[in-house]
Amino acid sequence: MNTFRIGLIGLGGMAQAHIRWMNEAGRFRIVAVSDVNAEAMAQVGEQLGIAEDKRYADFVRLIEDPDVDAAVSVTPNNVHADIIRACLQAGKPFLAEKPFTRVFEEAVPLLELYERQPVPAMFGFTYRYTPAFRYARELIRQGKIGAVRSFSIQYLQGWGAALYGHPYVWRFDKAIAGTGTLGDLGSHMIDMARFLFGCEFEELSAQLHNIIPERLDPVTGNRVQVEVDDFASFLARMTGGIMGVFQTSRNAVGSGNQHEVSVYGDSGTIHVSTLDPDRLVWIREEEPGQLAKATLEAPKHCHVKQYEDFLALLEGSATDGLPGFLDAYRNQEVLDAVIRASETKSVVRIRQ
Repeated sequence: MNTFRIGLIGLGGMAQAHIRWMNEAGRFRIVAVSDVNAEAMAQVGEQLGIAEDKRYADFVRLIEDPDVDAAVSVTPNNVHADIIRACLQAGKPFLAEKPFTRVFEEAVPLLELYERQPVPAMFGFTYRYTPAFRYARELIRQGKIGAVRSFSIQYLQGWGAALYGHPYVWRFDKAIAGTGTLGDLGSHMIDMARFLFGCEFEELSAQLHNIIPERLDPVTGNRVQVEVDDFASFLARMTGGIMGVFQTSRNAVGSGNQHEVSVYGDSGTIHVSTLDPDRLVWIREEEPGQLAKATLEAPKHCHVKQYEDFLALLEGSATDGLPGFLDAYRNQEVLDAVIRASETKSVVRIRQ
């Protein structure tokens, strides 16, 4: 079996998770690394035994390296577009973190380039690989709750709450992140809705809000204004008339990583959450006038790893449900609509 040679771009904390996942998959070998932080590059380079001439300050050189079969990008949002563009221009397969780009204006020319010269591409919408979510998708497709009419979805974390006094980091910097919790957590909610129901967003209304307007810069010791949202909510209508309620926040005290969905159909309901990633709750009518509630274990075939799908993509056999280039682009399209709806206080139709 082939081993794919990977160039890893971005060596911050999340890179260690990707390194672990690649090691677990067993058929990836990291042969080159890139980061603007020389200290991080030296540290990870030593950790992985990467030769000095394969440690690149310029990610374009890594992408163009003929010894690199595919790139994995784990960087802040402000370089997503440049890395995707470089991979497309070099014809290099890649896996990149979400969101697709910092702002929608960066996404449009990338789609045009991709349509001219497509490249195998995957994006880090990792909750598609939570067994309970995959099982929920399967049950919905099998009609186990009848026609889906509505759903509520939320993604809550608590680390940004005033209680903890979290300092100013790049995720609070609009120039780097583009948005706050909307792009960081909200992009996962948007992707999950498209993944579960296989349909697109048609229109929405939204509110973005900043709860903590200033945070302490740990470098300068000064208070810095936060210009991005740390709470987002929106109402959406999807194709087929499915109605959705979305909420995300970093200020939910007691929520570690709480991403969950309740789906309401004509003949039943499904509840699924990262708090119980291997099980879901199914409510349906067991006998006329009598509801039954069951907790179901996700079957073995729903336990799919992200890098298993990336491996299949590189081998030319992309699997059903793999988050590809157009998934990421459509996601950015919806993020842009949420921003416009909040700014204009109006209902915004999604570009079709």
